[in-house]
Amino acid sequence: MFVGHFGVGFGVKCLAPKTSLGTLVLSAMLADLLLFVFVAMGIEHIAIQPDIPRVDALDLYDFAWSHSLWTGAVWGALAAGGYWLVRRYKRGAGIVLAAVLSHWVLDRLSHRPDMALAPGVHRYFGLVLYNSPLGLLVVEGGIWIAGIIVYIRATRSKALAGNWTLSIAVVRFTALWLLRFKGVPPPSVRAAVVVELIFLPLAVGWMYWIDGLREVRQSIAAAAKPTTTGAS
Repeated sequence: MFVGHFGVGFGVKCLAPKTSLGTLVLSAMLADLLLFVFVAMGIEHIAIQPDIPRVDALDLYDFAWSHSLWTGAVWGALAAGGYWLVRRYKRGAGIVLAAVLSHWVLDRLSHRPDMALAPGVHRYFGLVLYNSPLGLLVVEGGIWIAGIIVYIRATRSKALAGNWTLSIAVVRFTALWLLRFKGVPPPSVRAAVVVELIFLPLAVGWMYWIDGLREVRQSIAAAAKPTTTGAS
């Protein structure tokens, strides 16, 4: 998944209106960020193997520390705890945890059977949606579109810039996602790691920028008010 994870971040904004879109997208993408950090450090290992599966040339044969269900729960708890300590926003902390955990669920749907329950546990899951470009287009595209719609309905632009920064992001991420359907593999693992470690922080930074130019609609803020405890 690519824009599917972004779609989760967009979609849960209405559940934690005081939490920045950047924080929510970072939470949904945390496992991927950790993966490429861990590969760069030599903790995890990946390879390039075209056509396995059809839409993704990366063979993720050793990535349980970033992508297993158990470690996902650990990273999610740490992210939620850190967020709560800084923001004191209980609802936001809970949504951060849920967003981190959503990564394993979506990857189990899209990956071949390589999603582990925990490091060292040799039982793997994956429904291989990556082998069906049409299925991936419908499912992941649906999550992406739904997330955007929910975010737009939950927020409104403070100025014109709030609309065009969002529009540019949607167009660019959609275009990058569609390019992956061509199945062109990266030239090397190192190149893939470098690109992702540049792209992901920039993408998250863009989400913070977008959210700073928009505000939560009063109806969403009012619905969340009884359970909020602080600012994001």
